Amino acid sequence: MRPRRLRLPQRLTGHDGGVPLPNRVDPFGALHAVPERGSFTGNRGCLVDDAGRFVRHHRGNLWIICRTEFRGRRVGLTRPRRWTPVFFLDDAVALAAGHRPCGECRHADYLAYREAVAAAIGAPQRAADLNRRLAAERGRTRTDTDLPDGAVVLTDGPRLVLGDRLYAFAFSGWHDPVALPAGPLTVLTPPTTVAALRHGYAPQLTTPSTGTPACAPPAGWPAPRAGSPTRRSGRRP
Repeated sequence: MRPRRLRLPQRLTGHDGGVPLPNRVDPFGALHAVPERGSFTGNRGCLVDDAGRFVRHHRGNLWIICRTEFRGRRVGLTRPRRWTPVFFLDDAVALAAGHRPCGECRHADYLAYREAVAAAIGAPQRAADLNRRLAAERGRTRTDTDLPDGAVVLTDGPRLVLGDRLYAFAFSGWHDPVALPAGPLTVLTPPTTVAALRHGYAPQLTTPSTGTPACAPPAGWPAPRAGSPTRRSGRRP
């Protein structure tokens, strides 16, 4: 049976009274208030205080990527003491930020990711093992070569590796393709996830564009590394 679209409060679109909430994630893992929502939602714990104001970057090491619709469930965006939905352009952004597929709403993807990691390191992995590995790797860059499709690297900003091209990130989509250079590149995607991509995990990506993005990254971007405090929007949406 095909799941019904999530019937969520108006703010699930990321807007409250026409103002976006600071719940859009960039490839660094930082949060922004921009109109574009993206293809996936996710969870990194409760990010709001008892008044529903965004006050933290994450809570805990369970960082997952979820479907925006699943069994007709209703989820609020700023529930105190409950998990706070965040949004990603696609899997490449979410994976670069240090998230992994959800074991419930994306069960098949979770199993594929877990098995790919296990094949890469030569040992079975539980969800808790994946969470610990990714928590230790988030926010740390390194250099690597011969990167798989779906990895995100840092050149003039975050760029997606896809075939022989690198595509620049914007919240509205990947764009501005340039040739993939030879030699090592600075990698944002955590090593565990790069290993999964190399061993067959297939991320769900938005279709890149050769044109100009509708929404460029906001002022002051690139953002701080994951783990830095969330930048406040200055007003309560």
